[in-house]
Amino acid sequence: MDLTFNKNDDAMRLALGAMKQKAGQIALGGGKKTIEKNREKGKLTPRERIEYLIDKGTEFTEIGTFTGYEMYAEHGGCPAGGTVGGLGYVSGRMCMIIANDNTVKAGAWFPISGKKNLRLQEIAMENRLPVVYIVDSAGVYLPMQDEIFPDKEHFGRIFRNNAVMSAMGITQIAAVMGSCVAGGAYLPIMSDETLMVEGNGSIFLAGPYLVKAAIGEDIDLQTLGGAKTHTEISGIADYKFKTEQECLDQVRRIIDKLGVSEKAGFDRVKAAEPARDGKDVYGIVSVDNNKPFDVVDVIKCIVDDGSFDQFKEDYGKTIVCGYARVEGWAVGIVANQRKIVKSGKGEMQMGGVIYNDSADKAARFIQNCNQKKIPLVFLQDVTGFMVGSRSEHSGIIKDGAKLVNAVSNSVVPKITFIIGNSYGAGNYAMCGKAYDPRFIYAWPNARIAVMGGEQAAKTLLQIQVASLKAKGEEITPEKEAELLKTITDRYNAQSTAYYAAARLWVDEIIDPADTRKLIARSIEAANHAPIEKEWKGGVFQV
Repeated sequence: MDLTFNKNDDAMRLALGAMKQKAGQIALGGGKKTIEKNREKGKLTPRERIEYLIDKGTEFTEIGTFTGYEMYAEHGGCPAGGTVGGLGYVSGRMCMIIANDNTVKAGAWFPISGKKNLRLQEIAMENRLPVVYIVDSAGVYLPMQDEIFPDKEHFGRIFRNNAVMSAMGITQIAAVMGSCVAGGAYLPIMSDETLMVEGNGSIFLAGPYLVKAAIGEDIDLQTLGGAKTHTEISGIADYKFKTEQECLDQVRRIIDKLGVSEKAGFDRVKAAEPARDGKDVYGIVSVDNNKPFDVVDVIKCIVDDGSFDQFKEDYGKTIVCGYARVEGWAVGIVANQRKIVKSGKGEMQMGGVIYNDSADKAARFIQNCNQKKIPLVFLQDVTGFMVGSRSEHSGIIKDGAKLVNAVSNSVVPKITFIIGNSYGAGNYAMCGKAYDPRFIYAWPNARIAVMGGEQAAKTLLQIQVASLKAKGEEITPEKEAELLKTITDRYNAQSTAYYAAARLWVDEIIDPADTRKLIARSIEAANHAPIEKEWKGGVFQV
C-alpha cells in the first residue's frame, strides 16, 4: 500500500467515526429522560420495536437516519424526522417498516417528517413491499401546520397513498402503540388490519380537550378511543393486546400467511467474493474528492470476482460502463472515471467530467440494460459536462440530452451511489434524486451542488462585489477575501452529505464498505415488483 492509500484510509475511517457518532446521538430521539418516561408506561423506543419485530439474525436497513439533521433548531430539532423507517425481514418477507418516534415532540409531524414518510411509502409502492406502520404520533406539529398540512406532497398524501397501495394489492398492517390523532387516525383504518395496545394505544379524530371545547362532553382518552372501545364498540380495530411485544408477535403471524406475488425475475446465480476487500475503498478514494483514482479499482471491491465485463472499454473513457454481478445478481454499472486518461485524439483529460463520447456510450449502455432487463447501478463522482468551444461545437448538449433521455425513460430499477462529487447537470445525467432511482445512497465524502464550491464562491463573489460597488462602497482586497471566505464556507456547508441527507436528497449516508451489500439488498427489494412498462426512448437528436 502506498502513502496516498494510507492517508485516504485514515481520513475515511475518521469520517466514518464521525458519522457513527452522529447516528448514535440521533438514535436517542428526544433524549434519555423522555425514553425513560416511556419505559414506565411499558413502551419501547421505535428502534427497539423494530428490532423485536424483525426476524432474529437479520439486519434492519434503515433509510433516512439523518433526516432533519441540524434543522428546526428553534423548535428543538427533529432527529430522524421523528420517524424511523427502512427495510426489514418479518416472517421471512422483506417489508417496509415505518415507526413514529413519540420521544420527538410526542411523535408530531414536522414538514420533513411528511417528506420522509412519503418517501418510505414511495419505496414500498415502487417495490411492492408489505408495509408495517408502528403508530405513536400526536399528529401535525401545529406551530408549522402551514408547511405540512394542505399541499400535494404534505400530510394528506399519506392517506391517499394508503388507498393507492391497497388498490395495488400491497399489504399494510398498522400496530397502534400510542396516540393516533385527528387526520392521522385515518392511517390505521385505511390499512388492511389494525392492532392496538391496551392502555397506550388510542385512535380518535379529536382528543378529550377538543371534545370538551367543541361539544362540552367530559370523557377520558381510553373511553373515547382506546383499544377496548375500538375492538368492542366501534369495530374500528381488529385486535387488542396487553403489551407491545404481544402486538408485534401478531404482526409477524399476519405477515407469515401472505401469498407470494409475481416477481420481476432479475437474474441471479451463486455469488462469488469480490477480487478486493470491500474496505479497500477507504484507501482508494480521497475524502476531499480532489485526487484522481481509477473507478475500476472501486468496482473490484464491489462486484463478484471475475464478473465485470467493460462495455466499449477504449471509447468514452471518462465514464466506465459494464456488466457485472453483485452477490450473484446481474447488474449494469455506469461509473464516472476520475483518473487522468488519454482520449483517442491524444490529449490528456481529467476524469469526473462527462465528454461527448462518454455520454454517447453511457446512453447506449443504458438502452442495452433496459433491453436485457438488467438493473442499473450508478456510481457518481461527476463535476459536470465538459464546457468550451470544442465541446459545444461537437454537440455536447445533444449528447448530454441523449444520456438524460436514456436515464429518464429507463424502466429497470436504478440504484445510485454518490461516491464523490455530484455537481450540476452531471447529477441529473448520472441518475440523481430527480430521476427516480429506487434507492439513492451517499458516502460520507459526497458533495452535492450546482457546481464546485470554489467556482461557485468566486461567481457569487463577483456578483456581490459588483452590487456593493454600485452602492458606492469601496471593496479592499482584505474585504474581498473576507467576503470570499464567508461565501465559500456557507456554500460548502450546503453541499455536504449531511445537508443532503437532512433534506432527503439521498436516502442514507452509508459506510462505503457496505455498498456491495446495499446493491444486493436494493435489487432484492426491486425484484418484488414486475416491470410493467416496455422500454421506449423519447425523441432525441442522433
